[in-house]
Amino acid sequence: MTEPAITPELIAKHGLTPDEYARIQTILGREPNFTELGIFSVMWSEHCSYKNSKRELRKFPTTGPTVLVKAGEENAGVIDIGDGWGIAFKMESHNHPSAIEPFQGAATGVGGIIRDIFTMGARPVFSLNSLRFGPITGDGANVKTNRRLFAGVVAGIAHYGNCIGIPTIGGEVYFDESYDGNPLVNVFNLGILRHEQIARGAARGVGNPVFYVGAETGRDGLAGAAFASRDLTEESKMDRPAVQVGDPFREKLLLEACLELLATDAVAGIQDMGAAGLTCSTCETASRGGTGVEIDLAKVPKRETGMTPYEIMLSESQERMLIIVKKGHEQTVVDIFEKWDLPYAEVGVVKDDGMMRVLDHGVVVAEIPASKLADDAPLYEREAKKKATENTESTEDLLKKISVPSVNSVAETLLALLSHPTIASKNWVYRQYDHMVRAGTCVLPGSDAAVFYVREANKYLAATTDCNATYCSLDPREGARIAVAEAARNLACSGAVPIAVTDNLNFGNPYKPENFWQLRECVEGLAEACRFFNTPVTGGNVSLYNENPQGAIDPTPTVGMVGLIENEKHITTSHFKDAGDVILLIGDLGSELGGSQYLKVIHGRKAGLPPRLDFERERAVQDSVRALIHMGLVKSAHDCSEGGLAVAIAESCISGKKVIGAELDFGVTDLRIDQLLFNESQSRIVISVPKNNASAALSLLEWRGVPARKLGSVGGSELTIRAHGEALSWPAAELHRAWYFAIADCMAE
Repeated sequence: MTEPAITPELIAKHGLTPDEYARIQTILGREPNFTELGIFSVMWSEHCSYKNSKRELRKFPTTGPTVLVKAGEENAGVIDIGDGWGIAFKMESHNHPSAIEPFQGAATGVGGIIRDIFTMGARPVFSLNSLRFGPITGDGANVKTNRRLFAGVVAGIAHYGNCIGIPTIGGEVYFDESYDGNPLVNVFNLGILRHEQIARGAARGVGNPVFYVGAETGRDGLAGAAFASRDLTEESKMDRPAVQVGDPFREKLLLEACLELLATDAVAGIQDMGAAGLTCSTCETASRGGTGVEIDLAKVPKRETGMTPYEIMLSESQERMLIIVKKGHEQTVVDIFEKWDLPYAEVGVVKDDGMMRVLDHGVVVAEIPASKLADDAPLYEREAKKKATENTESTEDLLKKISVPSVNSVAETLLALLSHPTIASKNWVYRQYDHMVRAGTCVLPGSDAAVFYVREANKYLAATTDCNATYCSLDPREGARIAVAEAARNLACSGAVPIAVTDNLNFGNPYKPENFWQLRECVEGLAEACRFFNTPVTGGNVSLYNENPQGAIDPTPTVGMVGLIENEKHITTSHFKDAGDVILLIGDLGSELGGSQYLKVIHGRKAGLPPRLDFERERAVQDSVRALIHMGLVKSAHDCSEGGLAVAIAESCISGKKVIGAELDFGVTDLRIDQLLFNESQSRIVISVPKNNASAALSLLEWRGVPARKLGSVGGSELTIRAHGEALSWPAAELHRAWYFAIADCMAE
């Protein structure tokens, strides 16, 4: 087949600028051929090179006494959890593929992140996810499309996780107009390993054979990395071939075969074929090892005939790995992969010349310096410009535009907030996931943080994903700071001490100055908060170009945080347990309404200055809650977030197996009733304690200098709230019905 001529139009179609093409010519000392142009296009795409974000990412704290593998060194970071054990965890996105083909886009996102973890030598033990969609309620033009995307993504995640036998034990789902046509699918996986089991993705040992193992290469996923590095448009549906097709059963075999092989002395290096497929795995392993890699495409297992070198190198077919085998151990690879009934082939060799050399039936079709391709992509610092229309209205300004609600309207407001899909129970989602496989899930989905018992290491891990993108749209830096603080607060409510963070930075087109300013502000906010909470960033993902002709998504710097629970007795959940228990608020009553769900859902306004975060106050609240939990005084703990204090209390009444009421009395305050109940000020946690422990708990909090107050008690069949001489009352069963079935009722329409 005759290769097309390299024209300015073809270069632009590959997402390369004239300056980048000139740089390629300088590196090669000649014109690239068509295959080489494709190789550079995927490796120098934003998805693989982070060329528009890498300078910002260097601001993250990535070191610490517990860091065994730093961010950026390998496929995932590794953190020491004691007794010779480590955890590898990471979060990545599959946003663009999920917008075009939601089921396979989400499914292969799960498959890809799992491969990143077992490539490190870790056994994957659980997954989380963070999902964003446009509205699924109302009569908007995109509601049906959003429901289709939502259903497809959840089904895809469930399919892959359930089939491979790795539990999906938690996460979050938000709905907002900014995600119309631009769903975010961020997936997280964590694995466990001994320190000595850490595997490296470097091609070391000149003369060592290079093996291709796993599924055959097809034409699915062609140039998926480049597809993920441009805006979504009406023409994006033509990119459907760039969406991979996953096979979780094949990946289960691959996982077991790779872990068995890594337990031998046969492996010198291992790398999964994720974004950019064979291209990425060959040049990155060579670059890390300071060596070269030569492969012959004629030896690559294929499932389609007539594939060109361009197609083979750029295919992102799933469930494939590249393994550098120690010379003389080839038979070990053969025996293990035949045992697991998986394709394998010796396709190349490690060289000492620093080149990524690709042959086809012995004929050279691409020859590129590996380090220049993998590590020398151009780095940019785009123009950053603060939004001219930034909304800084104070709560006082906002309240002037909202009339004081009646008692009846406040009662209706709580029901409306609880039934809004962003706040409502996500049981429609997690009931599709097998969250009990491996029998390690200690806290069922729906609490503040997931908790999992890792039997191999005898460790209890808590994990959460968090980000309030509305806050980030109104104040990117403060919103990012709050994302980290809320993740740490959720872990504190579970009884855990935070140890490390992974992130997924979702933004619009970085060439637009306002978008790049949001990215920079969010990164600096995340970095500041991670340093404060002593949670190094172990790695993550940047997903840009999340916008369509109608505009960009809200900036969404999703935080995945992991913590350790020392003692099983410290595991704490969010729902009230027993009648007679006393309800305490740790933190202030709060007053801030900017960016709140109350303002958005009830008054249709995404406006105002979002809550301010005081780091010292936040740490004091979290440390106090953990201290009370460790003393055995706490029965439940639930953080105040979307919807404010009234929603947090209602959720505590209705989120357990037993629906129970509560009675609270706020007395007279300086706050309006809606401001009191629905503000979203930070650093607040609602706990319940046995009646005879209440005085001890309040005394400890006073001694620590942490504001706290008794709100009321658990019991009865109604939630009753008294304030300003007024009494509001809701049957707990009615609150439960509105909250628990909201999404299911919506998706059944």
